[in-house]
Amino acid sequence: MFHTKLQRWLQPGGHADGDGDLARVALREATEETGIAGLRVCEPPVDLDVHIVNPPAEDAHEHHDVRFLVLAPAGSVPVGNHESQELAWVERSDLESLGVDTGLLRLADRALARLVELEVAGLL
Repeated sequence: MFHTKLQRWLQPGGHADGDGDLARVALREATEETGIAGLRVCEPPVDLDVHIVNPPAEDAHEHHDVRFLVLAPAGSVPVGNHESQELAWVERSDLESLGVDTGLLRLADRALARLVELEVAGLL
């Protein structure tokens, strides 16, 4: 998704807002930001990214992204909301041309590896 406030491509996600169940947070945020019903979160998380963010009109601060593989039903079309200017399904090979950071590239690689593991184990 092309994030409206940060003006860059990111994966859907958001703040836990005090909820300690991070898989539930991931599901809530992915559903809110994509408009897709029937998403499924795969546990455990595939990545933890710690980085500094410096959004416009806010102080720079450390961000901890606990990242999950989230599966969408076949044929799902993302709708989006005010938090994004654009949503799109993107091939891994296209991510670098979108200017995503190395953390998002790492997430994509780890999520795809987890997807293969789940397929091989017959869990999909």
